[in-house]
Amino acid sequence: MGSKSKIMDFVLSGINQVRDDRPICDLFSGSGSLSGAIGQQATVVSNDIQAYSGLLADTYNRAYRDQATPSANHLTDAAAEILEQRKRKISVDYSSEMSFAAFNEYERNQRDLLTQDFDYKWHLFAKNYSGTWWSYEQCLWIDAIREVAEGYRFNSVYPAIMSSLMFAMAYASQGTGHYAQYRDAKTHSAHKDILTYRKRSIGQYFQRKYSELLDYIPDRPFSAPHRSTTLDFKECLSTFEGGTVYADPPYCFVHYSRFYHALETLVLYDFPRLQIQRGNVVKGRYREVRHQSPFCIRSQVRGAFEDLFEGVRASHSSLVLSYSNTGMISLDELLAIGEKILPNKKLEILTIEHEHMTMGRKEDRQRSVKEALLLARA
Repeated sequence: MGSKSKIMDFVLSGINQVRDDRPICDLFSGSGSLSGAIGQQATVVSNDIQAYSGLLADTYNRAYRDQATPSANHLTDAAAEILEQRKRKISVDYSSEMSFAAFNEYERNQRDLLTQDFDYKWHLFAKNYSGTWWSYEQCLWIDAIREVAEGYRFNSVYPAIMSSLMFAMAYASQGTGHYAQYRDAKTHSAHKDILTYRKRSIGQYFQRKYSELLDYIPDRPFSAPHRSTTLDFKECLSTFEGGTVYADPPYCFVHYSRFYHALETLVLYDFPRLQIQRGNVVKGRYREVRHQSPFCIRSQVRGAFEDLFEGVRASHSSLVLSYSNTGMISLDELLAIGEKILPNKKLEILTIEHEHMTMGRKEDRQRSVKEALLLARA
């Protein structure tokens, strides 16, 4: 959600109008698409409060191959060896045609693993997510590859390993592109569609993407001192030594931590307490403690933008701010805040027509909006 990859030329045109030769701070880096676009031309400080975002950015700007880099076969073989040692709690064969009733019974049995104990450490996804976005078998593979990845945490290729696992999870997920809610097989057509994703191999998708990334990443460290941080935006701005700030905050009431909590849990692997409602674990299996952005809260959004502009002023930076005409506050109000806090900078707003993906939140899959860049330069 919110990726600027489809309008990256528009974003870069704004950045090129205000930047100098100092670093660029990607304040809300998300999927890291800006890092991928400019990492060869500028030093990037990639920041996001969510830990998984830093790994995506590092895959673009910090991962590289060396003599210690494992092959895709080595990693999947190691994961397969781990799985051979696991005592399986449930055996499900999705390869054959399965009746509607039998399928739903298997799904319920897998979700019941949430209440069971496991006798080995790396079982977080098998316990918390079996029968949801992924099957038990797929969760076993997620856990096993994550265990293998941990052995390479201090290797330069670690971000690429983790990004490849996120890719495999996304393409095997039976959901709508995020992890807010998994789908139930309430109809025969839904059952048939979910079955398609249950048959997908986490190992094969991981292996394919990781092999692609080994061809993509360089065979030596980057010359530019790129770095990634997981700081609150105010703290990040207070430590930024100046340059160009690119800010792409959330536009609406949707908290990204609700949509991508599974990725955060994969990276942290911290066995979080799950959110409880009326005595039961919430269907979405959300982390009990997850980030709530002030940019998504109507009573706080104005103050958040004031803090953002203040941070830009204090760091003596230029600013490129992405927003839209459907955001929590109007573009005119944003401009007024900027003029008040940055009186010595020239401010202007550029716009472009764009189609926003709704990610299943509304009946319309896409929505026409006016995407805007607020520029603030000396």
